[in-house]
Amino acid sequence: MKGEGKRNSKCLAYVAAFIVFQTIIILVFALTVMKIKSPKVRFSTVAVENFTPSTTNSSSFDMRLVAQVAIKNTNFGHFKYDSSNVTILYGGMPVGEAVIAEGRTKARKTQRFDVTVDITSEKLSGNTNLTNDIGSGYLMLSSQAKLSGKVQLMKVIKKKKSGEMSCTMTVNLAQRVIQDLKCN
Repeated sequence: MKGEGKRNSKCLAYVAAFIVFQTIIILVFALTVMKIKSPKVRFSTVAVENFTPSTTNSSSFDMRLVAQVAIKNTNFGHFKYDSSNVTILYGGMPVGEAVIAEGRTKARKTQRFDVTVDITSEKLSGNTNLTNDIGSGYLMLSSQAKLSGKVQLMKVIKKKKSGEMSCTMTVNLAQRVIQDLKCN
C-alpha cells in the first residue's frame, strides 16, 4: 500500500505540471496571436506624372501625382477594408482627392497599389503663400487617408479596426520630383 500512495502523488504532480504547461501555452497564444492591431497605411513612393503651371496666373497650377499606397497588416488574420478617399492638402486646404477601392490585405502581409491624384490650385486663388512657394520652386503638400474595416481571425473573431495615414512631402517643381516624403 505504501507504493500506491507514491504513485498517486506522482500522477497528481504530472497532471498539475500538464495544467500549468497548458495555461502557459494558452496565455502566450492569447497575448500574441489574438492581439489585434490597427493596420499601417503609408505612401511608399510618390511620383509627379505631369506639372502644368498656368500661363495666365503665376499662382495657379495643375499636377498629377501617382502614389504607391502600402497597407501593412501585422495581424494573424486578414484585414478587409471599405472604400475610402486619400486627400492631398496644401496649407490645410484640399487640392486633390482620389478613391481607394475596397479590398483585402492578407494576414501578416503588405499590400501595395497605385493611386492617381489630380491636383489643381483652383480653390486657392489669391493665396500669397502659394505664389511665393511656386516662385521658390518648392511646394509643401500633405496627405490624409483613413481605411476602416474588420480584421478576421480564424474565420470566427471579427474586430473593427482602422488605419490612418498622414504624410508630408515637398514637390520640387523644377525637377518635377518628390523630396522629403515623411509618413506618420
